[in-house]
Amino acid sequence: MPKRTDIESILIIGAGPIVIGQACEFDYSGAQACKALAEEGYRVILVNSNPATIMTDPEMADAVYIEPINWRTVAKIIEKERPDALLPTMGGQTALNCALDLEREGVLERFGVEMIGASREAIDKAEDRDLFRQAMQKIGLDMPRSAIAHSLEEAFQVQAQIGFPTIIRPSFTMGGSGGGIAYNREEFEEICTRGLDLSPTHELLIEESIAGWKEFEMEVVRDHKDNCIIVCSIENLDPMGIHTGDSITVAPAQTLTDKEYQIMRDASLAVLREIGVDTGGSNVQFAIDPENGRMIIIEMNPRVSRSSALASKATGFP
Repeated sequence: MPKRTDIESILIIGAGPIVIGQACEFDYSGAQACKALAEEGYRVILVNSNPATIMTDPEMADAVYIEPINWRTVAKIIEKERPDALLPTMGGQTALNCALDLEREGVLERFGVEMIGASREAIDKAEDRDLFRQAMQKIGLDMPRSAIAHSLEEAFQVQAQIGFPTIIRPSFTMGGSGGGIAYNREEFEEICTRGLDLSPTHELLIEESIAGWKEFEMEVVRDHKDNCIIVCSIENLDPMGIHTGDSITVAPAQTLTDKEYQIMRDASLAVLREIGVDTGGSNVQFAIDPENGRMIIIEMNPRVSRSSALASKATGFP
């Protein structure tokens, strides 16, 4: 891909505050992005609310703002700095949600800022559980049986068809927060109430449990010209049911046959093309039933994730 000459300055949104043991990976990806863009001669503007990060060092960007990551604050920075482009895929869920708010509030359009890395449509398609399900069905990939609920009443209707144990996933939350596995009605009601409260869109995905299946991830990079690279495959030591962030991961994957790996590889590229990730890294997660080899897609992140930082260190791919 040749360098784009129509943009001169780029605003990067960081990942915000770091809870101990969480999301420092995004400091790594954000710092790498600052270096790479500066090397190419772009003016880099960075906003991040966490001063205890490498990316907020004064020499990392041409302008550094240690400010809260919400659309009103970032809108003021855009008004002052007038960047040509916004890169939201380096700051985890926080940056993606902020970028969507800026788009929705008309800030990007008003100041002529282009969102690069992933479009609003791509972010929505990957993050909105229902749109993602439709996209995966379109390209023929299997997913757990599930349905969307916007209220407790709807959630109980869905659960009746799926049975226990049931997995509850709120839309647009980071690190799976607010979700969980319910083994009975009381737990189900408690998790759904919490999930509806935490999801900014008050939306839940209720799905069949695949706890105990093997869990894999593919780190994939794609550019505008549809060149794709599989950076590496990652296998979780713990089965489905334990969050990736709490699990030990091994790169490359250890227990896949070559045939399974090739199927997963082709599937992850198909996902990126369907979702529409234009540039940069994405993370696609799969589960395989150890009993019969059934492969399903769990989710994809149209951004770098904590696994991306691990993949980078494991492979030397920046």
